[in-house]
Amino acid sequence: MTTPAPATTRRRAVPLICWLAVAPGLAWAVVRLAGFDRGPLVQALAFTPYVAGGSLLALMLALALRCRWPAVAASVAALALLGAVAPRALPDRQPATRGPQLRVLTANLLAGNADAATLVELVRRNEVDVLTVQEFTPAARDALDRAGLADLLPHRQLNPEVGTTGSGLYARFPLTGGGFRRNTGFAFTQAYATVAVPGAPALRVESAHPAAPWSVGVVDEWRTDLAGQPRATPDGQLGILAGDFNATLDHSPLRALLASGYVDAADAVGAGLVGTWGPYDGDPIPPVTIDHVLVDHRIAVRAVTVHRVPATDHRAVLATLRLPAP
Repeated sequence: MTTPAPATTRRRAVPLICWLAVAPGLAWAVVRLAGFDRGPLVQALAFTPYVAGGSLLALMLALALRCRWPAVAASVAALALLGAVAPRALPDRQPATRGPQLRVLTANLLAGNADAATLVELVRRNEVDVLTVQEFTPAARDALDRAGLADLLPHRQLNPEVGTTGSGLYARFPLTGGGFRRNTGFAFTQAYATVAVPGAPALRVESAHPAAPWSVGVVDEWRTDLAGQPRATPDGQLGILAGDFNATLDHSPLRALLASGYVDAADAVGAGLVGTWGPYDGDPIPPVTIDHVLVDHRIAVRAVTVHRVPATDHRAVLATLRLPAP
């Protein structure tokens, strides 16, 4: 039996190495573009921006090793993934609006444990007009009041509950038509009300909190809760959904919600790749963007910033908006 020469072995191994490097990105691109977010793929797709960056490494390897067809496949995968992800780092053209400015802050309080003083200081320093909170507990309500939130945002629609299901909405301006609804997934509640912003049309704001797809067994609840979010009414009342959506822009249910007439505020100003959650419980999970402020397409977005709050694994998201005139 003749043993293959080392050079022959290398020639056979190089294409295999190239295809092994390229295949994951190519498969990921197919899943992402086709909207195959089912089962374990739901969690995986949250990390698409990182895979998009990795697809460039696979392309460079294929080019360096002169693997023609793997390089072609890698180019297709990289273009597809970067085409889906890169626009989030680029600002969009905003609608011309003449109404008042509105600052909206949202924060997941991690079962009420988030540091109340830090959150209230964010409200005070940034002159926040509307605050939505998730995982809102009676203890968190009391801590926020002790820190001075009632003086800054006196109008409120609150549903504090022990654990992770509570929700709250605070505002500088009067609220009407308030209440809360309970999602079918994890029974998370969502406080809502219409905010009477002087010099602007009536504005409905809701603190969003669909179920989290932490395991394959709860993906159906996650999809149901996202499908149950209030759709935009492009020809009717202005609306804002702000909260922990447990979904990124790479998840098809969130993109379907946006297609009803919302704009993701961070995406609109080129801040759509800033992570808002993670690492979780000390695990080395790279940050992903699951907290969002979704605004009616008639509302202009001026800026979005993300802020750390001690004792919660979520970052608070602050959106500066310009509302249309009545």
